[in-house]
Amino acid sequence: MKNDRHRAEQHRQAGLKALQASQWTAAVAEFERATRLAPQDALMRLNLARAHARAGHSGPAIEAAREAVRLDPASPLACRVLVEYLGQENRFEEAAAVFDAYPPEAPRDFDFHNAHGNALFQCKRLQDAVGVFFQALSLKIDAAIVHYRLGLTFKDLAMTREATECFRTAVSLDDGQIRALALSLLVFEGRQTCDWSLVDQDTSQLLAALDATDDSTGQLLSPFALLAVDATPAQQRRIGSLRVKGLTSGIKPLPAPPRRKPGPIRIGYLSCDFHQHATSVLMTELLERRDSSRFEVFLYSHSPDDGSAIGQRVRAACEHFVDVNHWSNAEVARRIRADDIDIAIDLKGHTRGSRFELLAYRPARVQAAYLGYPATTGADFIDYMIGDPVVTPLAHAAHYSERIAQLPHSYQPNDRHRALPPAPPRAKLGLPEDAVVLCCFNQVYKFSPHMLDLWARILKQAPKAVLWMLAWNPHAQANLTRELQARGIGPERVFWAPKQNLAHHIARLRAADLFLDTWPCNAHTTASEALWAGVPVLTVPGATFASRVAASLVSACGLPDLAAPDEASYVAIAAALANEPATLSGLKEHLESQRMSLPLFDSDAYVRDYEALLVRMFERAANGLPPEHLPA
Repeated sequence: MKNDRHRAEQHRQAGLKALQASQWTAAVAEFERATRLAPQDALMRLNLARAHARAGHSGPAIEAAREAVRLDPASPLACRVLVEYLGQENRFEEAAAVFDAYPPEAPRDFDFHNAHGNALFQCKRLQDAVGVFFQALSLKIDAAIVHYRLGLTFKDLAMTREATECFRTAVSLDDGQIRALALSLLVFEGRQTCDWSLVDQDTSQLLAALDATDDSTGQLLSPFALLAVDATPAQQRRIGSLRVKGLTSGIKPLPAPPRRKPGPIRIGYLSCDFHQHATSVLMTELLERRDSSRFEVFLYSHSPDDGSAIGQRVRAACEHFVDVNHWSNAEVARRIRADDIDIAIDLKGHTRGSRFELLAYRPARVQAAYLGYPATTGADFIDYMIGDPVVTPLAHAAHYSERIAQLPHSYQPNDRHRALPPAPPRAKLGLPEDAVVLCCFNQVYKFSPHMLDLWARILKQAPKAVLWMLAWNPHAQANLTRELQARGIGPERVFWAPKQNLAHHIARLRAADLFLDTWPCNAHTTASEALWAGVPVLTVPGATFASRVAASLVSACGLPDLAAPDEASYVAIAAALANEPATLSGLKEHLESQRMSLPLFDSDAYVRDYEALLVRMFERAANGLPPEHLPA
């Protein structure tokens, strides 16, 4: 036995040397020999797990770590290693269960509580996560990472004020990576309550961090947080690119794909939104009406299965539904390659839950970004950004790491099966019958002090108008009421709409007269809902994708004049329309009477245009040509 132990240690030392030399296969072999000689040694199993993980063997790494936990169930290190590897495969419920099974009398240090809280957060056991994070802070009150993760947890609990305070604490405690992470979310979450007392300071710090950041810090900044602030297109592209570097470091592309199999063009969509989500609401009819003789569609889904009608429609519309929730990124990439996908289309970009970085393996012949993220990804492995002449004009090509592929009207698909119930009486909605109702149902993070300045000017010039907004959260409602009062608009002219399901929301929208858009982040799905409900949308297009969406939508509804050239025109047009109800009624009548023939809602024409664009991408690749801009 002593000899076995000695030989096991020799193999362990040889394995450690192999790890240091990045010789993963050799390390695995040495540690396997060590575990055979010392089968009851948990540390040997952890070394084997580490070697398998470095070699990209996720399954064997998990099994080795699980065996280490079985051999030493009170080892906090074994527990954390197993949880780490499970998390890498998005097996968060299993990770939390490992902590649940940890003996109550076993030791728990700060690192243990931090990892435990993160596992609970990832599997949505949010209340439990709060308690565990506070246990971590009781051992290390100045741990910026825990304050940051606690903020994420409060954010998901819709406790926006608490989340903001946690992010602010993290910013004050750290001057490196955690500060960068917290800053981007601090700006976003601070705007969720419309508490603008520090908005200029926080935004300035964020933009300064963008300009000063190096690769290591920039990889952690959230590009999504830039959409609603006055970041330039160049800043959006740079931070997207830095973020991509962090997400894809160590990924080596697969070998060039073999000669394609005969048959239809194979399209693969990657998303976690194939459920009751705006992306599915918009694109389901596109999938249903496609030419299945020319296109074979695969959905690579890491979505929850919510049992919704829209989720069932999405699945039924496609030939293949592949649940990749618990697959590693490398496994998903290999499956895309095995399915011989011609065009892989990411629907998420830099939004929460995205896994678009797996396309860095280059599993498909052509790779495109579409619909879900209104900015460049900054990724050199995404060939095309699908847009249109308004939202992605070719003059803006320098703003994009991708080539621009334009649809002729709006880039946004729509579903003509979307509900269109009649409007309830205004009295039932708490609205005055004789007023001109100006509405904005955007999420409040898109609001700013400057937008309220403009709205106050409109309301002062249109005395019969009222403002109708979404009651997104009590803090925002109270702050917006106070801010409008400070601008001379009393609460008697401000009305609030509670959150509703989609059908009820569209029904009540029909009671409004004009939708006032926001920028630099416009209404997107919300704008198309308003137009579908017969409510004209007034906007001002800017320099970024996110600030040009509403202009694209109104142009595709035959109302390009509602994309005002500047802010002064926005105020003047809104006030004039509010004071001329007959003109406003004419715009509404145009939307109501022409609804099914407007390009925005002509699903058959959209499908033909979209498929023609995919064919152009496919044919360039088939002819050995590199991606190039594809104008409408």
